[in-house]
Amino acid sequence: MVLESFQVGEGEVPTVLLHGFLGSGRNLRSLAVAWNEAEPRRRFLLPDLTGHGASAPPPPGANLDTLARDVLETARARGFTGPLELVGHSLGGRVSLAASLLSPSDVASVRLLDIAPGPVPVDLSESGMVLNVLLQAPDTASSRREMRAGLVGQGLSEGLADWLVMNLVSTPDGGVRWRFDRRALSELHLQVNGTDLWAAVERPGANVRCVRGGRSRYVTDADVKRLEAAGCPVETLPGAGHFVHVDAAQALLQWLLER
Repeated sequence: MVLESFQVGEGEVPTVLLHGFLGSGRNLRSLAVAWNEAEPRRRFLLPDLTGHGASAPPPPGANLDTLARDVLETARARGFTGPLELVGHSLGGRVSLAASLLSPSDVASVRLLDIAPGPVPVDLSESGMVLNVLLQAPDTASSRREMRAGLVGQGLSEGLADWLVMNLVSTPDGGVRWRFDRRALSELHLQVNGTDLWAAVERPGANVRCVRGGRSRYVTDADVKRLEAAGCPVETLPGAGHFVHVDAAQALLQWLLER
C-alpha cells in the first residue's frame, strides 16, 4: 500500500523519517527541515504510517512487516532509489528495524530515536495508556475544544490532548470526528509492541545507532549493554524524555549529523 507522505529537500541521499504511534509524518517535519538545512545533499520522505494520519487503516492481521512493507513500497513509488537511510521515533524505529530484516538490501542504515528492539512491556507503553483513553472517547464532538476537554478530563495532559486532537477532521454538520480507526490501531498496537526485533541489530552487517532520552524508560541500561555489545552505539540526551525530537531538537540533530 502506498502511504500518504510529503517530502523535504532535493538531495540525492534517500532518507525516510518515521513517526511514532498515533502520530503522523508532520510530527517530524521540523527535524527534516533543520536536517535539510544542515545537509542539503539529503532528500527526506515523511510518510503517515499505515493506519495513521491520512493513510488507510491497517488490514486485518497487520503487523510490523505490513507497516515496513508499506514504507518501502511508498519510498519506491515516490522515486526514492537505492538503499534507504531510515530514522524512526518509537514505533517508527521498530518499523525501521522490521524493514531491515524484511529487505536488507533496501536499507542502508537505521537510526533509533528512543526505542529498543525488544518487546515493549505493557506497563511501559505510554501509547497503550493513551489508546485506552481514546477508545473511551466519543466518535464525534461538536468541536475540537469539546473533544480536547474530554481527553483532559480522562487524565491526559493538555499538551498530549493538543497533540491528539490534530487527528480530528471536520464533519459535514460542522463537528469533528477521528481521522484514524481507533479500534484497528488498538489491535495493531498489540502486534507491534510484542515483536522481538533484536535480530535486526545483532545480524552480521547491521548498521544501527540509537539515541535515548535521559528521562525516558523505553531504552533501559540493560538494552544499552546489549545494543553496544552488538555494535550499536547508544547516545543519551540527559534532559530529554521519550519525544527526543521535541525535548532536545538541537542535540538530536547534532547526533544525526555524526557519521
